[in-house]
Amino acid sequence: MDPVIIVGAGPVGLALALDLARHEVPSIVLDDGPGLSPESPRTTVLRPDTAAQLIRLGYTRATADGATWDSWRILRRRQEVLHLDLSATPVLHLPQHRLQRGLRDAAGAEPLIELVARQRVEELEQDGDGVSVRTRQTENGHSTWWRGSHLVGCDGARSTVRKLLRIRFPGRTAVDRYAVATLRVDLPFPGEARLHRDPPWRGDREALARPLPDGLWRLDWRLPPGRPTPAAPVDPHATWPGIVTGDTLVSRVRATLAGWCGEVPRYDLLAAADHTVQQRLAGRFRAGRCFLAGDAAHLHGALGMQNLDDGLRDAANLAWKLALVWHRHADDALLDSYQAERRGAVGARLRAVDQAMPLLRPVKGWEQARRNLLSGSFRKHAPLLADGALGTGRFGSPPAYPGGPSGPRGERRGTALSQGMDSTAPGVLVPDVPVIAADGSHHRLHERLGRGFLLVLVAPGTGVWASEHWLGAGLMPRLAETAAALPVPAEVVVAEVYAGATAHTVLLVRPDGHLVGTMQGCRPEELHALADRARGGPAALPTAEPTA
Repeated sequence: MDPVIIVGAGPVGLALALDLARHEVPSIVLDDGPGLSPESPRTTVLRPDTAAQLIRLGYTRATADGATWDSWRILRRRQEVLHLDLSATPVLHLPQHRLQRGLRDAAGAEPLIELVARQRVEELEQDGDGVSVRTRQTENGHSTWWRGSHLVGCDGARSTVRKLLRIRFPGRTAVDRYAVATLRVDLPFPGEARLHRDPPWRGDREALARPLPDGLWRLDWRLPPGRPTPAAPVDPHATWPGIVTGDTLVSRVRATLAGWCGEVPRYDLLAAADHTVQQRLAGRFRAGRCFLAGDAAHLHGALGMQNLDDGLRDAANLAWKLALVWHRHADDALLDSYQAERRGAVGARLRAVDQAMPLLRPVKGWEQARRNLLSGSFRKHAPLLADGALGTGRFGSPPAYPGGPSGPRGERRGTALSQGMDSTAPGVLVPDVPVIAADGSHHRLHERLGRGFLLVLVAPGTGVWASEHWLGAGLMPRLAETAAALPVPAEVVVAEVYAGATAHTVLLVRPDGHLVGTMQGCRPEELHALADRARGGPAALPTAEPTA
């Protein structure tokens, strides 16, 4: 078959290409840029599931490129409202340009991925066998036609693919607005992320500081609605040359640093921007053989939500389904579940924001509501602000897909949160427990994702005994035989402990880490039925060639 065409070489497009390569599916990544990742104040917060996803895709610089926070603190005026210890639940915060460069390096080293820069998509056609795309070279104007089995638009908020497919992108344009700056500075709370509501210095409603590596900090200030701040002369107090920014921003930086440090410390202002948050959701994530992912499919960011986190989950969800169809292990109908699951999950987040905004962003005229909020109920609702910034709760936790891919085409399936659900419930994201592979090697469960399905046998005591004593005994030989006979690629791993599961429980896990189902012991017929459910039903057999 032809390779999958991916339009857009941002983090989501590159992650999708790398994920497809793990499934032995070739791809062509078309990007209208030069293939470089310029520095910018854009950063991203990754939860453990998306951080683990990037590491297994080959992004090896996560620790060097990012910073983890020890704690999260919310203050109002001079009082602490909420303090969370994050030492047991690390949050990774890193500059987006570093992430993109690391993923590009990994993609450049993968022979199944072809990266093509300076190609602007201008036309696409699809038929029953594939997709044809015409691009124009941005330097010399030459046109080229590309052929692929499927196409995925990962080309951002102004997606050309989405426009060519005539998919609506409704939503709201100005849900929140922020001034953003990256500074090199020593703050008196190292390793801590801090949100300050109604700080004691004048002029700001909300200030947020989040540590980055190399002594850098990202600072955000929530702004009133309006136009972006105009450019103004270089900040005379910054030691980094050539930074052009607004006088208002300079005053804001100095007031904020003085409020936190007692005086204005020495600082370097490295980058600054005005950022307006939109909330949008594409009317469809699929149109025939074409799909949307990441910013091309959805935009959110109010209350600190992380759109890139959900874009990476788009890539993980779509990659294994495309791979099964590409390798003819599943019928094309499986691809409908991508839209049902991912659009449902993002839609649930957007609805959660709409419900929370009146509590956390009282509109003009709600003076009584505002007084009530600031006088006491803000403490009650403060955890919602933590959910957005930390990627937890309704604003950021991994979704669960309890309906699964099976079921009538077009059926709307419910979406829930993996966080707080029983870890043996169908659709939940499985916990990252230690496992032992069939060759006796030790891993984390999430490290084994992304190549095929996993059959996880819960067998207490396996961590004590040498693997050669039990890998060929008990249920293992029968499980290995069953895995080889399943209609989808699968391997067997063993977990000594899995929350909620008793000894000899067998779990079938999708390549993106979501649980298909469980059973007690090895029952091949039931495992086969679960695998069929996960691939959306039995695959249609290829039509036989006519004989002479």
